[in-house]
Amino acid sequence: MEKRTVSPEFGDCLKRNKIREFSQGKNLVDKELLAARTDLSEAKDTFQRDKFKWAIIQAYYSMFHSARALLYNQNYRERSHHCLIVALKSFYVEKGKLSVRFLEGLQKAKTLRENADYYDQWSQLGAKEMVALAGEFLNKAESIL
Repeated sequence: MEKRTVSPEFGDCLKRNKIREFSQGKNLVDKELLAARTDLSEAKDTFQRDKFKWAIIQAYYSMFHSARALLYNQNYRERSHHCLIVALKSFYVEKGKLSVRFLEGLQKAKTLRENADYYDQWSQLGAKEMVALAGEFLNKAESIL
């Protein structure tokens, strides 16, 4: 593995074992992309049936699996949503391969999913935005990989 300088945030995630090397990562990229595609397809179908709460949840998981595929491609795995974002920033955003907009969208999707799951709060607009972003994120992840 190449020697590289890591950000303090990434270093902290490594130290706390919230991100760690994972030699089997590359072997799981296709599985994660399939999960992302499946969740996105279900989010679109659910949205069309006006089930906006579930569309948000499915769109979030599509984005999560797209993000995880990118991380696995670096032979790392996450133990925290925050550190997943930190790692993607380090591996892809800082190298100009991925727009920070996708990381911000993943964080927003997590918040909307939690609001839908825990507080029974969601909107058609939030669902529409997350389903669209999940599709863009998956397309970008596939083009990178």
